[in-house]
Amino acid sequence: MLSDKPKRNASTKADATSAQAETAEVSIGNSATDEEVRLRAYEIYLERGEQQGLELNDWLQAEREIGREAPLHAQVG
Repeated sequence: MLSDKPKRNASTKADATSAQAETAEVSIGNSATDEEVRLRAYEIYLERGEQQGLELNDWLQAEREIGREAPLHAQVG
């Protein structure tokens, strides 16, 4: 007799939990300055005359100005 419920692989569940923990660690560590970066990036956008298409550049410039750059260990390979 077949069950209607899909079977779960224990290692897949463990991998997902590990990935969630890593994401939470990065989010918690950076959440205090995310708002500051967002506001500064918006100011940069306004200073540029509200020109669309350069949002990433604005965000990266804001991070540099505030002194916060993404930590190297946060990159997923």
